[in-house]
Amino acid sequence: MSNAPNLQQNRYKADLREVRFLLFEQFKLDQILGQGPFEAWGPDEVQMVVDEAYKFSCEVLGPLNAIGDRVGCRLEDGKVITPPGFKEAWKKLYEAGWMAVSADTEYGGQGGPFTLHIAIQEFMSGANSAFIMYPGLAFGAAEVIQLFGTDAQKERYLHSMYGGTSGGTMCLTEPHAGSDVGSSTSTAKKLPDGKYAIRGTKIFISGGDHDCADNVIHLVLARVEGAPAGTKGLSLFIVPKIRINEDGSLGEANDVNVGAIEHKMGINGSATCLLNFGENDGCIGELVGTVENQGMPQMFRMMNGARISVGLQGVAVAASAYLNALEYARDRKQGPSITNWKDATAPRVAIIEHPDVRRMLIDMKSRVEGIRALIIKLTRHFDLATVLKGKDDEQALYHQGQVDLLVPLVKAYGSDQGFRVCETAIQTFGGAGYIKDYPVEQHCRDAKVFSIYEGTNHIQAMDLVGRKLGQRGGANLQTFLGEVGAFVKANEKDPILGKAVKELGEAQEAVAGSAMRLLGWFQMGKMPMVPLAANRFLEMMSETAVAWLLLDGARIAIDAQAKLPADDSAAPERAFYEGKKQAALYYALNVLPHVRLNAEILGREDASALDIPLDAFATV
Repeated sequence: MSNAPNLQQNRYKADLREVRFLLFEQFKLDQILGQGPFEAWGPDEVQMVVDEAYKFSCEVLGPLNAIGDRVGCRLEDGKVITPPGFKEAWKKLYEAGWMAVSADTEYGGQGGPFTLHIAIQEFMSGANSAFIMYPGLAFGAAEVIQLFGTDAQKERYLHSMYGGTSGGTMCLTEPHAGSDVGSSTSTAKKLPDGKYAIRGTKIFISGGDHDCADNVIHLVLARVEGAPAGTKGLSLFIVPKIRINEDGSLGEANDVNVGAIEHKMGINGSATCLLNFGENDGCIGELVGTVENQGMPQMFRMMNGARISVGLQGVAVAASAYLNALEYARDRKQGPSITNWKDATAPRVAIIEHPDVRRMLIDMKSRVEGIRALIIKLTRHFDLATVLKGKDDEQALYHQGQVDLLVPLVKAYGSDQGFRVCETAIQTFGGAGYIKDYPVEQHCRDAKVFSIYEGTNHIQAMDLVGRKLGQRGGANLQTFLGEVGAFVKANEKDPILGKAVKELGEAQEAVAGSAMRLLGWFQMGKMPMVPLAANRFLEMMSETAVAWLLLDGARIAIDAQAKLPADDSAAPERAFYEGKKQAALYYALNVLPHVRLNAEILGREDASALDIPLDAFATV
C-alpha cells in the first residue's frame, strides 16, 4: 500500500470560537448592524454566514490546496490553464455569492460590513491562498472602477466582475522598474474616439490570465504622451482581455498576450504572469474616469485593499499552520515527561507535554490571535467610517485616519509574522513538518511571498514613517498612542494583568519617543537614517498594537470567565477564556519587551550599514 498523502484531503482548520469572540465580544460588530448601510444585517445573519463560509472553505477550497500546489498552472497556446478543480470552485464561489457579501447592492452585492467580508476571506485564504487570489483581485479592481469610474464604466464592468464572469488584475510592475513604479514606460496614445492605444510589458501580474472566467479586466498604469515624468504622470486604464461590445457581449481579443508564467516557491496554483499589451498595436483601453494623470491615487485604493488582504493571508495561513501543529502535538507521543526524564521505563507522553513545544504553541497562538485582532480593529474603523459619513464627519475622519495608520502595520507585520509562525509550526512537527505528508511545509512556502508582493515590507515601513505618521498633522498617531495610554491607565493596577500592562505602557512611551526621533532626523537632514530604521519602527508599533489588543481581549475574557457557572457545563468556555488570558500575558511578557530594546537600538543611530564600503561586503 502507498503511504503517499491524499492530495484531496482538506487540511484547513480555523477556530470559529475565536472569530466570534472578536466580532461580537471584543469589537462588537452588532452595534453597527441593522443601521445604514447595513440595515439588512443582524448578528444571526452574520453568524450564519461565518459558519457557512467556513464550511465552504473546508469542503470546496481546502481539498484543492495541495493539488494546486503540486500541479500548478500551465501555459498552453498563450492561455493559462489552472489546476484541476479551480474552474468548478470558481463557479461554486460565485453561485453562493461569497465574493459579493460586502459589494454594493446596486451591482448584485449583499451590502454587508467589510469586517464580515474579511472574516470570510480569512477562511478562504487559509484554505487555499492561491485560488482565492483570483476572485480577490477581481473584487479589488471592481472597487476601483466603482469609486473612480464613469457611470457607463460601472454599468459595463461591475456586474460581470462582482458576478464572476470577469476576473480582474492590477498591472503596475515592469521588468526594469520593479517597485519603482514611476519609471514605468508603458504608454497610452489617445485615439480620436477618446479611447487609448496601450503598449507595454508588465511582470509579476497575479491572476494575469486564467480559465475560470470568460474575461479578465486589467487595470493598467501607463503614461499618456506628454505627461510628466515619475508617478505624477501615470494614468490608470481599463483594459479587458477581450473587448466588450456595446450590448455587453464579448467581442474580439484585445491584443493582451501572456508572455510567460513564473515558476515559484509557493502559491503555485496562482498564475503569476508576464503580460504584453499591444504587441500588435491592437490593445485598446479606456481611462478610469475622465481625468488623466490620476493613476496612482486611483491605484492606491486597490493597493490599500490588497495590502489588507495580504496581511490577512499571512494570519490565515499561519492560523491553519498553528492549529495543525496543535493537533499533531496532542497526538504525537515521544519521550517521557520532564519530571521523569531519568526514568528509561517511564511512559512516552504527547509532545504537547514538553515545555518547549508548549512555548512554541503559545507563541504561535498569541501572534495569530493578536494579528487577527489588529485586522478586525482596522475593518471596524472602516465600517464605522462608512456608517458615520455624512452623519458625523469628524468621527468618520477619525476612523478613516486609523485605517490609514494601520494598513502598513497589518500588511507588513501580518505577512512577516505569518511566515514565522509557519516556520515555528514546522519546528513543532519536527522532521515530519519538513515533508509533504503534512500541510505546514506548503503553508511556509506559500507564506513567504506575502512580505514581498503588494509593496515589499520595507515599502510599508517607509509609507508608515514617511507619510502616515504625519497625516492630519500627526493626529492619527497621537490618537492611537493616546488610546493605548488610556488603556494602560485604566488597567495598570489590575491584579492579573498589571505587570503586563506596565510593559505595554513602557512600550507606548518607547514608540512615542522613537517617532519624535524619526521626526528629528527629517528636520536635521539625517535622511539616510530614516529608511535604515523604518522597519524597526514598524515592528515596534505593530508589537505595541498587538499587545494592546491581546490585553484588551484578556480583560474581556477575565470578566466573562468570572460570570460562568462553576459546573462542568462551562468547561469549554472557561478553557477558551483562559487561553485568551494566557496568550496575552505570554505576548506582553515575552515579545513586547523587544519594543524597548529596539527603541534603544534605534536611538544609538548606528550607521555601520551605511559606512561599510561597497567593496567591503565580500572580496569575491
